[in-house]
Amino acid sequence: MFPTCRVSLQARPCVRALKALRVEHRTSQLSSVRLLSSSPAVVPRITTHYTVYPRDRDPRWEGVEMERFADEADVVIVGGGPAGLSAAIRLKQLANEQGTELRVCVVEKASQIGAHTLSGACLEPSALNELIPDWKERGAPLNTPVTEDKFGILTKKFKIPVPILPGLPMNNHGNYIVRLGHFVRWLGEQAEELGVELYPGYAAAEVLFHEDGSVKGIATNDVGIAKDGSPKDVFERGMELHAKVTLFGEGCHGHLAKQLYKHFNLRESCEPQTYAIGLKEVWLIDEKKWKPGRVEHTVGWPLDRNTYGGSFLYHLNEGEPLVALGFVVGLDYQNPYLSPFREFQRWKHHPSVAPTLEGGNRIAYGARALNEGGFQSLPKLTFPGGLLIGCSPGFMNVPKIKGTHTAMKSGMLAAEAIFQKLTNEDLHSETAGIHVPEYEESLRKSWIWKELYSVRNIRPSFHNYLGLYGGMVYTGIFYWIFRGKEPWTLKHAGLDSAQLKPAKDCTPIEYPKPDGKLSFDLLSSVALSGTNHEHDQPAHLTLKDDSIPVAKNLSMYDGPEQRFCPAGVYEYVPLESGDGMRLQINAQNCVHCKTCDIKDPSQNINWVVPEGSGGPAYNGM
Repeated sequence: MFPTCRVSLQARPCVRALKALRVEHRTSQLSSVRLLSSSPAVVPRITTHYTVYPRDRDPRWEGVEMERFADEADVVIVGGGPAGLSAAIRLKQLANEQGTELRVCVVEKASQIGAHTLSGACLEPSALNELIPDWKERGAPLNTPVTEDKFGILTKKFKIPVPILPGLPMNNHGNYIVRLGHFVRWLGEQAEELGVELYPGYAAAEVLFHEDGSVKGIATNDVGIAKDGSPKDVFERGMELHAKVTLFGEGCHGHLAKQLYKHFNLRESCEPQTYAIGLKEVWLIDEKKWKPGRVEHTVGWPLDRNTYGGSFLYHLNEGEPLVALGFVVGLDYQNPYLSPFREFQRWKHHPSVAPTLEGGNRIAYGARALNEGGFQSLPKLTFPGGLLIGCSPGFMNVPKIKGTHTAMKSGMLAAEAIFQKLTNEDLHSETAGIHVPEYEESLRKSWIWKELYSVRNIRPSFHNYLGLYGGMVYTGIFYWIFRGKEPWTLKHAGLDSAQLKPAKDCTPIEYPKPDGKLSFDLLSSVALSGTNHEHDQPAHLTLKDDSIPVAKNLSMYDGPEQRFCPAGVYEYVPLESGDGMRLQINAQNCVHCKTCDIKDPSQNINWVVPEGSGGPAYNGM
């Protein structure tokens, strides 16, 4: 019998004590600029992360013990979100039904299950009904059934109502407004009751492979590394978790999924993924303005017709008058001066929005990127030793603005396909990673495939001369006539990072100053997210080339990372010499939205995991 995962993962103090004995073998720290920088001497040093500057070429790491403790499980799941937890629950349900021992481990980079979860969120309960039919009796936090659905087009001063007909994607009859982080935490409780081993605070940093090329498992991140990339006295190597099958459910634009796409060429036969950024706040409002169960969506102002996006305003029934509101901007926008955060703040002053918020108190803020590619952008989902589930490959239904139900169902289908493989007598002796192509076959036969196929043309239809209005006409006419069965499939415009126009070809956007009542500055907003990282660690926002931000992004696009980041991570500041500018990365502000990795026009930013448990501390976002 292998030792239990819980004991192994919590054995770090012992490992630390052993490694402390080896600290004396380390060489003295050298100048990080002189030692590691491969850029010209005039370029200020920014990146120190080992993924860019390997330790085997750094004398400060000579003599440091790099052996990792390894543990074994049947299934390892990366990501404790709706997809990962649904897969874990379904695996243990099947194992318990058949009296089979099955060890399932879930690693989650957040300090607590649900602490990095952010969504609108209006939940369609179809997958939950299948997974846990008695969820009401079990106390699932679905407290707000939708009672009223409103949709409108905003001009600068007016709101034009648009009817939501039955059968259209935006119809929310039968759905629930939820605080998704609380729902995910509840899923975690259900998983633990079934015997799933949950390990929050452990970030999966690396994919491990067998000699035959199949996935062997993952390694958690190292801790105790100084900001200049050198080992601290408390340096501790991460550990390895090996499995017969590893599920990757990291969410949108996952760090490990990016590596898998390249390693197994999983995107060979699909279109590029496209994205949006979603920004969200929670407000405590005047009870007289509170309409529990009301769902409101808008498109239009303050965005122009060629910028995809819109808003939501949901009235929650959580025992106090709360509303969740947010703004979504497609990351295929073209003007580098656009700031999604400031568009959101401006939107709250619209005459149809402001009265709800006036006199209220903002209590939470956060942001997250969303997959918007849909059906056309789904990659190959299986490979030897592993598979992709949830928002990692991109199962979001864009016109519905929902992905939780499809994410959960993908995890359930993955679990069923895996369980059949693991209980196959012929596979018991296999030592390499098991391939489960049956998962993708099940998906193609499921309601996920049918649902995503039927709305496949709605998002790309916005790429036309009329923009927003052309897309709405397409949705209203062709979706209504063909019900998604039209005999053509529209293509996306391409990578979001390639859509920005040079600054010289665009008009700067003058945003109003925040009033501190309805609209706010960026840093006070980030403070509400509870974001925290160990300051003395290498920035996890890594640059492939430290010279590119100033040489290209600033000179050609006026530094768009200053505006598309919703957390103030990127700043251009004067050089100490006063001769020019440099990029400053405030990594401790990062809310893990991944927008920078997606929208950077140079594709020079690579988001990697920070030390485990770092990041936002959302409470039911």
